[in-house]
Amino acid sequence: MEEQKSKFGFVPFAETWNGRLAMLGLAIGFATELMTGKGILEQLGLM
Repeated sequence: MEEQKSKFGFVPFAETWNGRLAMLGLAIGFATELMTGKGILEQLGLM
């Protein structure tokens, strides 16, 4: 029988995807800031 590997918690698979999504979010934040001329907090109405 094959043992199933967990994809949740602090495992390499989850950490890889966490890093990829963080980089994507940061890139989208910078692109939005460049297009609107406002920072992320300004866009959310927090400043």
